[in-house]
Amino acid sequence: MIKYEAERIDVAVIGAGHAGLEAALACARMGVKTVLFTLTLDLVGNMPCNPSIGGTGKGHLVFEIDALGGEMGRAANAVMLQSRMLNASKGPAVRSLRMQSDRVRYRDYMKNIVENTPNLTLKQSEVVSVEADENGVTGVTTSFGAFYPAKCVVIATGTSLGGRIIVGEEAYESGPDNTLPANRLVESLKEQGVKLARFKTGTPPRIHADSIDYEKLELQEGDVEPTMFGFAKSRPNVLPCYIAYTNQKTHDIIRQNLSRSPLFSGVIHGTGPRYCPSIEDKVTRFADKERHQIFVEPMGTDTKEVYLQGLSSSLPEEVQLELIHSIEGLENAVFMRTAYAIEYDCCDPLQLTNTLEFRDIKGLFGAGQFNGSSGYEEAAAQGLIAGINAALKVKGEDSFSLTRSESYIGTLIDDLVTKGTNEPYRMMTSRSEYRLLLRQDNAQTRLLPKGYELGLVSEERYNEFLETEKTLNDLIYTLEHESIKASAELDDLLEERGYARTGAGIVKAELLRRPEITIYDILKLSGDDAEKYDKNILVRAETEIKYSGYIKRQLAEVERFSKLEEKMLPDGIDYTTIRGLRIEAAQKLQKLRPENIGRASRISGVSPSDISVLLIYLSQGGKQ
Repeated sequence: MIKYEAERIDVAVIGAGHAGLEAALACARMGVKTVLFTLTLDLVGNMPCNPSIGGTGKGHLVFEIDALGGEMGRAANAVMLQSRMLNASKGPAVRSLRMQSDRVRYRDYMKNIVENTPNLTLKQSEVVSVEADENGVTGVTTSFGAFYPAKCVVIATGTSLGGRIIVGEEAYESGPDNTLPANRLVESLKEQGVKLARFKTGTPPRIHADSIDYEKLELQEGDVEPTMFGFAKSRPNVLPCYIAYTNQKTHDIIRQNLSRSPLFSGVIHGTGPRYCPSIEDKVTRFADKERHQIFVEPMGTDTKEVYLQGLSSSLPEEVQLELIHSIEGLENAVFMRTAYAIEYDCCDPLQLTNTLEFRDIKGLFGAGQFNGSSGYEEAAAQGLIAGINAALKVKGEDSFSLTRSESYIGTLIDDLVTKGTNEPYRMMTSRSEYRLLLRQDNAQTRLLPKGYELGLVSEERYNEFLETEKTLNDLIYTLEHESIKASAELDDLLEERGYARTGAGIVKAELLRRPEITIYDILKLSGDDAEKYDKNILVRAETEIKYSGYIKRQLAEVERFSKLEEKMLPDGIDYTTIRGLRIEAAQKLQKLRPENIGRASRISGVSPSDISVLLIYLSQGGKQ
């Protein structure tokens, strides 16, 4: 191949999926010259799996991406088919927004945004190598021989890197949706010293909408008052979803054909996602279950494609047809796309810092499924952080990172780069020890000022945020300091909700802390007009008051732990020479080189006694 030098750029982003999009947009919006490389322009922002954004834990990530100035939430709002708040009957910490999206319109929206963003060029070209020297990356080379000198490179290859699609006995090299795989890049990364792992994911079949008997399915409508990401102006739901169920016949068909399943025959070598197993895996692992839910979800307003969430499979096509036709309501289902499994290469995220830069290859960043995660939302969150830090590095400014106590994004990245993962990582609310502090409703309070400082949030939006915060704080102050006078209406309300009559005034906050009393009750008793407040402000104020005791306790925990995060570990420490450290701990610390004591304490194999040794070592100025 004859090489030639193309234009000089600041940042090269490899891959235009959800991670690559956020990385490239962040870089360009922060004023650095960026090129976004994709194997095909037709798949920019593609949703090869679920046509949805958000979900349990994932919705929190999207709110945070939006607050920092990312694009995913705005795109989801623009193409929403249905909006549902998951866990709405549970506490505010675990409520998560999920939006069914129009797959084609989402893709078009993102491509249009990229094409109209200054400092950003979109190129259809396969990157076959990342070039680097002893000082770090120097650029990338494409399959046509073009070398693009670059100061930073972000790898966001999704499931295309070394991609291999498997259906039954058939297996072939491919990216998602039968696109080109990025195979030549694999060898280049290995040459640069990047350690790779092999993971696997899969998709369900897509069937024709007119071949479904909806009368036999359960209707699943969206919320009456849909919530939008970033608390944008609400839009009505467009299309309903449905629920079907597998049955004993379905399970028998699967069991009879397990010998033909690549998952059980040894054809698939990659590790699959624990929390999104294939239907054959579910039937095997949960043999006592009589049925499994199948979510029947539309792919868009201008297509008849319907997605069968919960039926991910790599069984042969004829077996897939048989098992789907055994499901009530899907007896006559017509396949439009066959389900498949896909294996792909990803890096060991323990090679990365909390800025998502490789420790040993300066200027090289990883994002998304390349880092061992699963899901669009996890990918977009990492892409945003990688892009921000690539831009800051180009500009010679300090790096940017988020802690576990201030964001789910920080939790996600800390888990990956500190603990690593031996399976595709999925975000869940249970992964955060501070989840009452990290709710969807306060994402803007936590992160929007940071997005503004980075230049990713506009002046107009920042000013709107300040006005909203003032309204919220004024309302909370009123609730905490003003009383409701004794009245027949107050006594009637208390009696109706199961409390004794008082005959005296009650501070509004004290009244609101009673589980059955709502902020709407308080405003009505006060003669205040609830309609003048945004619904999200009312929800936020009620949460802050009702859970104030728990919130204060978590803030105290954050304060205690932040002292460990503030104790920095010099980069040049030779942990193998520190007396008192166990051998395993010394080896892990030497390899991962944590930035501070807090991060060191979360490394698998580092015990509390090892942390005590490190604290003594630091207190003595690094002397034995």
